[in-house]
Amino acid sequence: MLISNAFAQTAGVGGAAGGLMSFLPIILMFAVLWFIMIRPQMKRQKESKAMLEALAKNDEVVTAGGILGRVTKVADQYVTLEVAEGTEITVQKNAVTTVLPKGSLKSL
Repeated sequence: MLISNAFAQTAGVGGAAGGLMSFLPIILMFAVLWFIMIRPQMKRQKESKAMLEALAKNDEVVTAGGILGRVTKVADQYVTLEVAEGTEITVQKNAVTTVLPKGSLKSL
């Protein structure tokens, strides 16, 4: 005949270990995902939270919308920024993305 017989492979002594070895690639992919994506994101969140808690009067900041200003008042959830001489706006603390070095606004 043209079709040959197929024989089933028997499970040897390491049958349970073979089941664990089939999950090894999934475990390795999760470990790589953790170190490449999740861990750095948690580190950035921690740094951002520390920066927002350390905001103080006269800090020079950039908001998420690209507005540069000097902090004039800090509340629990809001920050008042002086964006020009005599012009103040109030933004949420979460909108502050970067604290600039002192004197950055004068150089612009």
